[in-house]
Amino acid sequence: MQLIRNARLAAATLGEHLKDDPLVLVLLISRRLPQRVARTAAPILATCGRIARSPVASALAALIAGNTKALEAAATPLPSRPARRNRVLAEIALAAQLPELADQLLSRVPPNVATLRGTVARRYWYDGCMTEAVAHAEGIARHRAFATRLRSELKVFEGWIPVIPRVEGYTPKASSMLYVLTNSLPHTESGYAQRSHSILLALHDLGWTVNAVTRLGYPVQVGKVVASELDTVDGVDYHRLLPARLARGMDQRLQQQADLLLELCLQVRPAVLQTTTHFVNGLVVRAVAQALGIPWVYEVRGQLADTWASRRSAAAMSSERYRLFNERESGVSASADLVVTLGDAMKRRLQAHGVEPDNVLLYPNAVGDEFLKNPMTPCDARRAIGLPSDGTYVGTVSSLVDYEGLDILLRAVALLSEDYPDLRCLIVGDGESAQSLRLLASELGISDRTAFTGRVPRDRAHLYHQALDIFVVSRRDTEVTRAVTPLKPVEAMASGRPVIYSDLDALREVIEDGVSGTAVTAGDPAALADAIAGYTRDAELSKVHGAAGREQIITSRTWSTGAQALTESYQRLGVVSA
Repeated sequence: MQLIRNARLAAATLGEHLKDDPLVLVLLISRRLPQRVARTAAPILATCGRIARSPVASALAALIAGNTKALEAAATPLPSRPARRNRVLAEIALAAQLPELADQLLSRVPPNVATLRGTVARRYWYDGCMTEAVAHAEGIARHRAFATRLRSELKVFEGWIPVIPRVEGYTPKASSMLYVLTNSLPHTESGYAQRSHSILLALHDLGWTVNAVTRLGYPVQVGKVVASELDTVDGVDYHRLLPARLARGMDQRLQQQADLLLELCLQVRPAVLQTTTHFVNGLVVRAVAQALGIPWVYEVRGQLADTWASRRSAAAMSSERYRLFNERESGVSASADLVVTLGDAMKRRLQAHGVEPDNVLLYPNAVGDEFLKNPMTPCDARRAIGLPSDGTYVGTVSSLVDYEGLDILLRAVALLSEDYPDLRCLIVGDGESAQSLRLLASELGISDRTAFTGRVPRDRAHLYHQALDIFVVSRRDTEVTRAVTPLKPVEAMASGRPVIYSDLDALREVIEDGVSGTAVTAGDPAALADAIAGYTRDAELSKVHGAAGREQIITSRTWSTGAQALTESYQRLGVVSA
């Protein structure tokens, strides 16, 4: 029965994407394919495009491959190209986050082309002009579902909230909590999922009854059609909200999620609800907590409005979407019974948005058992994961996204390649920038000394940290990277490795320049290369900085330490202990 419901849910999701934004669907599917399949499919599609002289096929192949230059070449506006084809190419350009190219293509599409208004609406939406996007999408029969989606999302951003009637006579279990998450293990192995799981395990070890539940439709909506309503990982129960059909529009889906969350709460009877950014999670959890008469906690792990803006021009920070996004985040944060966040930079940001400092608990990213054990030497760790043991390995374990600045790392390695022939680069992880980074390594002539592993099993991730001689966090200087402290450098320090990092507030909270690592100017490959060369030449300095970082982390940044502080905060909120 569950499999049938999942199949219906997956089919409905697929149908919505096909009607609403098929090019984004193609991109999402290509990113979830095994890397070898994606790398094979893109050249085949490109070849077909050349044979058929189809710029659309060639542009799609470039989109899948993450090859911006090839996409721009295929989609270059030509006077002789049919207007409808320019419109489709503009859609591809938007999916590739190339708005200027999309504008050039749209300028060659006459206003009488029937599908133009839908593409223009997407263009406004990309820029964060939500009201203008809705206005362009309205009244077009073939774009009715698309218009409904935009209108409902704008409604939520403008202040809509789910409504749950008060539940009389609710009696929670003592020392019990329910964690409402966007995604989780075992279906998503990200830093977000790992932090959530680590907190749950730490609370459980302190005697709490813990449960977790993920967003409506997950993980079926990310392709896990055979998912069950319950996964148990290391003794932690992860519940799934998997109806046969999702309500239409963001507002109605959030209401549906709130209704289903309430049903789950009446089963597991938590004494406190906790959720994470972004604000839609907070809207749902706040409504259910108020209906049950229990406290709720909002965990601010990132500045998602800034993450959205970081992929766009500076004008995005003056857009309607950015303004509304921050207003809703501020309102949700200020209304929580407790706000948990990662570090001082984020706490200052919350205070600037109206959250009382006494209502903020710092629970920084930390490490667990696998990182507390004595680390292997780099050579032994490399042998354990099947890499050549010789040479010096510099690299990172990270999500492969633009703001991580991994192109800066590759350029730094290229600068050192002639003088340091034994230098190797190891990049562990996956993400939207994976294909473009592979292409860049090839262009720089360092493919033979660069290893891209893709995602690695969770229980072996610590070995990849230990396989590195030097860990790099080459983040770009953006609003989000100045505020958010990532998990991976904490794990690298626990592994006894020196860390070279962009000189940003959020990273300075963890790594001390000249003690446990080396700070460099963000976005500067030459500065990064100099720092790498310094550790490569001075093995003793590398060892000293690595040891200092490990000592700092294992004495002050463990999940159990943070869980104890969180438990004390729960008790101050009146949560009854067993």
